[in-house]
Amino acid sequence: MSSAAIPSEIDNIPAEIDDPINAAILAVSEDKIQGFLPDPFGEIATKSGIDADTVITRIQAMVRAGTIRRVRQTLMATNLAQGALVAWKVPADRLDAAFEYMFQRDPFSGHVVVRSTDGATQGSAYRLWTTLKVPQGYSMKKHAEFLQTQVGAESFLSMPAKRLFALGVGHIRRQNMPVGSKSEELADVIDTNIVQLSEQDWRVLIALKREFSPKELTRDLWRARAEEARVDLETFYQVARSLNERKVIGRFSTFLEHVKPTAGDKRVTRYNALFHWAVPAGREIETGREVGRFHIMTHAYWREGGPEFGNVNMMGVAHGLDKDLLLAHKEAIDRHLDSAGIPVGYTNVFWGGRSEIKPSEIAPEAYRAFCRSAGLDPDTMRE
Repeated sequence: MSSAAIPSEIDNIPAEIDDPINAAILAVSEDKIQGFLPDPFGEIATKSGIDADTVITRIQAMVRAGTIRRVRQTLMATNLAQGALVAWKVPADRLDAAFEYMFQRDPFSGHVVVRSTDGATQGSAYRLWTTLKVPQGYSMKKHAEFLQTQVGAESFLSMPAKRLFALGVGHIRRQNMPVGSKSEELADVIDTNIVQLSEQDWRVLIALKREFSPKELTRDLWRARAEEARVDLETFYQVARSLNERKVIGRFSTFLEHVKPTAGDKRVTRYNALFHWAVPAGREIETGREVGRFHIMTHAYWREGGPEFGNVNMMGVAHGLDKDLLLAHKEAIDRHLDSAGIPVGYTNVFWGGRSEIKPSEIAPEAYRAFCRSAGLDPDTMRE
């Protein structure tokens, strides 16, 4: 037998999501490591009960196998750049091409999802949904209009988040969650005020947020990133902690492949549900704090959908392996809102189909480079 045919030690490391050690790690590493930490793997080890060396080895194996699609420090991008959920009305024969353009060619579109409803309802003609972030100083409206011309969309609706109430994607720990499971406390209210950063802040932030390759995953995680940011390690830590205090750092996370099969042909989720509720004006924050209490919700936010979406003003996302179970979770939320005396005038579910997810670029210099590559004068794209 040739040496090439001999399985390596790496090949023998389990990469399936249902391996007990991997499941214990992922239950923590998906969305339980909040803020900036000098040693996030040490924290995952403490919370999961798995030693740090094994944590790193297993995460490396899952990245190589495609089970984990990226490892990175997330940011509170809503506080760093203008952002919105955008619904696009695209002719059916151009839908696939529009999807590919948003995913492959627009660095500022993050989640790209084709959605449908269970029947012809308000807004169901809007099949393509994206998240959009445009760096500080540039116009989200102008960028969306540029995208509209590129993909041939008939129209689009931009829905910025006015407040956030839930933000965390932990699929493994949600798979067997009891229907109606919720926190005893109301959800926190997260504002969307834009934070101004210095040139050094941006250098550290850009180095901080770039995803890690498997070989970069070590206990001494940030030393190379400090060199990339052209600062010493202690300065890197100081700036990162300052960014954390200013609430622009999210969580350190291992992102699982949402819908596509992972190692061992295992799926993390099958259904991606975008819930819509229309509640009386003036009760959005109250409603958001109630919806955000429910553990099934990976996202919950106040967004204004306007007349085309039944004047919805509360939206949230939930994922699962069973469609009926997700609907049962929504029914539990609906009953809770009713018991809390919050009337819902309209509600709907938009189901996700084809989807791709990537981090939205938020650096101003990256936007200027994009404009030049697209034949646009960056100055004409300013607010």
